[in-house]
Amino acid sequence: MGIVIGIDVGISTTKIVGVKDGQVVSPMRITATDPVTSLYGAFGKYLVENKIELDDVEQVMVTGVGSAYIDKPVYGLPTNKVDEFMADGLGARFETGLDNIIVVSMGSGTSLVLCKGDDIRHIGGVSIGGGTLAGLSLIMLKTSDIKQVSTLAMQGDISKVNLSIGDISPRPLPGLPMNVTASLFGKAKSDAAKEDIAVGLIVMVLQSIGSAAVLSALNSQIHEFVLIGNLSLLPQCRDVFPMLEKLYHVHFLIPKYSQFCTAIGAALYYDKIKTN
Repeated sequence: MGIVIGIDVGISTTKIVGVKDGQVVSPMRITATDPVTSLYGAFGKYLVENKIELDDVEQVMVTGVGSAYIDKPVYGLPTNKVDEFMADGLGARFETGLDNIIVVSMGSGTSLVLCKGDDIRHIGGVSIGGGTLAGLSLIMLKTSDIKQVSTLAMQGDISKVNLSIGDISPRPLPGLPMNVTASLFGKAKSDAAKEDIAVGLIVMVLQSIGSAAVLSALNSQIHEFVLIGNLSLLPQCRDVFPMLEKLYHVHFLIPKYSQFCTAIGAALYYDKIKTN
């Protein structure tokens, strides 16, 4: 059996992985000015760096919003498209080994995908994500570079911008400890330091996503949420999501290849179409 290549094509960023004998091979991310250039650049680089010949590739599986621009076989190889939400679910399930989860795919916005065994389906989402963080950072911090914003945020003090329960009550409220956020940016001043603004923006986006995910699982038996996408790499996730876990009595997981889960899921979907 040859290697199956999974490609998650964004508008300017493409993620590519190989799956062979049930193992993920050398995930890679490429940025370019358009999805077609990004895909072909990623594919060519992936083959060269991993010393893979075209004859070694059994199948190419493409997903993501940019896949709509791909209308012919990639390098003449057998090529199929995969629904992005299906790829999210398959990739997250593979990476965690869990069958009953909600996948929280944090891209420009955030989509929520329910996985209950082989039942994988999109159940909603919120228009808050990396695009929100980049846009607000550009307005407020004069940069849309998420890495730069994250570095600034490490020096920030969230208590300078967010209003907590402890700021408005002398004692905890039922189910709400003193350190829980009462109002995002509810304490911000006009002369707030850029470091405090940066951490405030990141916490706002991550808390909003986490709370939306938890609300999507109300009245269900699901208590585990798998975070995937580029935002899952933010170091601030290590602070925000454990706090939400304590508040809501749930569990957030970030898989090893969290930013590549969709590409991995695309490759895994080949097994489904091969057996049909």
